[in-house]
Amino acid sequence: MNLLNETHDPALRSWLASANTSGCDFPIQNLPFAVFRRRGSAEAFRGGVAIGDQIVDLAALAQTALLSGDAQQAAQAGSQPKLNALMALGPTAWSALRLALSRLLREGVAQQAQLQACLVPQAVAEHDVPAQIGDYTDFYTSVHHATNIGKQFRPDNPLLPNYKWVPIGYHGRASSIGVSGQAFARPRGQVKAPDADVPTLKPSQRMDIELELGVFIGTGNALGDAVPITEAESHVFGICLLNDWSARDLQGWEYQPLGPFLAKNFASTISPWVVTLEALAPYRVPFTRPADDPQPLPYLDSEANRAGGAFDIQLQVGLQTTRMREAGEQDAAISRTSYRHAYWTLAQMVTHHTVNGCNLQPGDLLGTGTLSGPTLDQAGALIELTQGGKNPVALPNGETRTFLQDGDAVVLRGWCEQPGAARVGFGECWGTVLPTR
Repeated sequence: MNLLNETHDPALRSWLASANTSGCDFPIQNLPFAVFRRRGSAEAFRGGVAIGDQIVDLAALAQTALLSGDAQQAAQAGSQPKLNALMALGPTAWSALRLALSRLLREGVAQQAQLQACLVPQAVAEHDVPAQIGDYTDFYTSVHHATNIGKQFRPDNPLLPNYKWVPIGYHGRASSIGVSGQAFARPRGQVKAPDADVPTLKPSQRMDIELELGVFIGTGNALGDAVPITEAESHVFGICLLNDWSARDLQGWEYQPLGPFLAKNFASTISPWVVTLEALAPYRVPFTRPADDPQPLPYLDSEANRAGGAFDIQLQVGLQTTRMREAGEQDAAISRTSYRHAYWTLAQMVTHHTVNGCNLQPGDLLGTGTLSGPTLDQAGALIELTQGGKNPVALPNGETRTFLQDGDAVVLRGWCEQPGAARVGFGECWGTVLPTR
């Protein structure tokens, strides 16, 4: 399975110097999508593509004569305030626009001045949620997270019998999904202490993070039509960072028998930039299961998924307290892991979601669930890192945390890098907990 093409050549350099700097998230080999406008302006939001420290304004680009055919159609669709129309066009159009931009941004092109007029500095931009999200489904694809959580409640039998057979998921709320920079009030809900006879309504005292990836659906499927695993990835527009905040004390009381409700629906934060699967092609890795584990049922299995259905995306969680921020200190890394450890692939998520005929639509968002690695320092949630609050996380300034306090800000970062390939980044995903209203 070779999905590499000329856009992935690690030797490519852009005429925009900032795209060629070491450690840049947005080199010419990436070209992720977002919606933006100039901060504080009355401009309409529109689609843009990141390159170095700039954004290619798709609305401005579509007004030039630089594109034609599928690429021009894609740029026009991407000129709207949300990316749903672009997402609906499918992989041929997405790839055509990406290739055209790659060629226009390379060193030595004759059209540099024309494209340069379409650039907006990222430093002056503000973002919105990239798509009108009709539905949000959160999965539970990390066996390490599921095991760590299960051990806290069922030490002798942490995984439920269905986990290794079926991609577990639930439908969440789309209206409270915000873009990086989101600040939200600490949620309230019913909490029942172990020694109490009745629950009480109170602010959550066990506010947590969930390090996830968000998967944006591109082309949808008709109601009643299942998407086979051999076609599943063609329905995926791209991947972003996702922090699915969780109120663990609310969740512990309410989640049985139907699952999370108020513990999850108050806020979820995503990064503004959506990295395409095409850009991630150099970072595909084989999808494997331990030999003594159940192997996926035939509808969840394919040669391509086994050969390269997983992605080696490095993920990191940073925490910045109010005291750190007031002292001018940066966030402190508290966890790092990789998406390659997931027990189910994104193709399997899409396939299972539709096997019963469920219709996905352009702009729908799938969450991977908390992504934890095989050791506790790779855990993607504080409830794991602190083992349920028993072992606080120590920060460089001497502060500690079991769960989040008011004023705490959390940042997720993601990137891919390896010898022989260009580094591809996802930018940052920030969110801040405010006091209960």
